[in-house]
Amino acid sequence: MEIKPSTQSAAIFETETPPSTRRKWLRKLYSQRHVQIMGLLGVAWMIIFNFIPMYGGIIAFKDYDIIKTIAEAPWVGLEHFKEFLADENFGYVMKNTLGISLLKLMTFPLPIIFALFLNEVRSLRFKKAIQTISYLPHFLSWVVLGGILATWLSDVGIINEIFMALHIIDQPISFLAEPKYFWTILITSDIWKELGWSAIIYLAAITSISPEMYEAATIDGAGRFQQMWYVTLPSIKSTISILFILAVSGVLNSNFDQILVLRNSLNESASNVIDYYVYYTGISSGRYSYSAAIGLFKSVIALMLLLIANQVSKKLNDTSLF
Repeated sequence: MEIKPSTQSAAIFETETPPSTRRKWLRKLYSQRHVQIMGLLGVAWMIIFNFIPMYGGIIAFKDYDIIKTIAEAPWVGLEHFKEFLADENFGYVMKNTLGISLLKLMTFPLPIIFALFLNEVRSLRFKKAIQTISYLPHFLSWVVLGGILATWLSDVGIINEIFMALHIIDQPISFLAEPKYFWTILITSDIWKELGWSAIIYLAAITSISPEMYEAATIDGAGRFQQMWYVTLPSIKSTISILFILAVSGVLNSNFDQILVLRNSLNESASNVIDYYVYYTGISSGRYSYSAAIGLFKSVIALMLLLIANQVSKKLNDTSLF
């Protein structure tokens, strides 16, 4: 005989169904409330200091005066952009910016090479010592490092003393007063400051590689350099690609802090880049709309470079930001 469930038992069965998806989500959110609060603080910081100020970018299309509000400023369209492109300083500002940035981009493989060789060091004490020495300059501001470099590169500084002792030069050289040395000083000091810190991400990626891959390579007869080339590098390829995309997108960023502390009126022809020109025209000269237009111009170029680099990386090795 077939037994059919009664209406009452069916009702009880329905009330005993699992909690809804929404209730599960709320319960999980509550259990993670401390982490969520920390995350919300970061989101709030980004909204307040990154997204809300973007409204001020419209002054690039207006003739803004500090005694008026942004809404009261009259529209001028692309007038400031045309003025920058026709500016007599445009040529050498772009030359300096691209020259310095491309030279810094060429140093992109150095942290990778440093991380690869540091990973091969077997003495833990020596490895920690090298890491500490290489990381330390990153934690010093460019104001401090700029003062150190200015002292070292002066006429009576240690650099001139060493070069004269080695008979490389006969007379002391004022390195920071010579435009032809400025780019070399900039690139060298940037490597010194950031090499160890930039290698951290690659070292972290290397630690995630399975030891079994190295064991298999050793069994196949691969030496240490062959393991780096055929095991380590392919395993961190995606990390390298992502960081290279970001480096290409920031190719117009010439490190304003570094240039501000090392530049002077004598090396101005080699040190005047977009970031400093924006600072000079905006803060010193009070041309806020014009400097905002220059900054927006740089941001648009950076976005285009980001999209191009991302698409190229996606086609070459199937790795991209989006």
